[in-house]
Amino acid sequence: MRIIAGKHRGLTLASVGKGDAGAHLRPTTDRVRESLFNLLLNGGYGDPVTGARVLDLFAGTGALGLEALSRGAAHVTFVDDGTKARNLIRENIDKCRAQEATTFIRRDATRLGEVQGPPYELIFLDPPYGKGLGGKALSAALNGGWIAGDALIVWEENTAQDAPEGFDLLDQRKYGDTWINILRHTPQ
Repeated sequence: MRIIAGKHRGLTLASVGKGDAGAHLRPTTDRVRESLFNLLLNGGYGDPVTGARVLDLFAGTGALGLEALSRGAAHVTFVDDGTKARNLIRENIDKCRAQEATTFIRRDATRLGEVQGPPYELIFLDPPYGKGLGGKALSAALNGGWIAGDALIVWEENTAQDAPEGFDLLDQRKYGDTWINILRHTPQ
């Protein structure tokens, strides 16, 4: 696993090997991450990464957020409640020397509470597959004020997802057993 592009291009990140089923760690492959960022940057969304405040829910290794940081995001907040994930994220933040531009919150992503600070413009949502946690986390983030108006949400799952109320589905792509669902927050 490595950073695909930007200032940390080619940097090898700490790996969990094929994943850690017990900790529900299933890292997004380099190929899917590259396709996802190509879609974000060339899919008609402008440049949702440069200068963005990024929220990485169910962050796992932190690869999605660190890829965004490498490509010019202003700040990334990682949320994960796993001990193994915490250690991997901290190691990867150190490898990127990104302590000043990152925050780690050890918390259940489905129970975020109120945001402390401004909301986020780009949200990565990569829950354990098939457990129904993505919708719960998205609802918690919305109710807690974590999601900025007009924010983009990148929801990775093993099935196509419908847009919950308050969101528009912009695109869906399948890469192997992974579905990338792009949503936009549409405040009422």
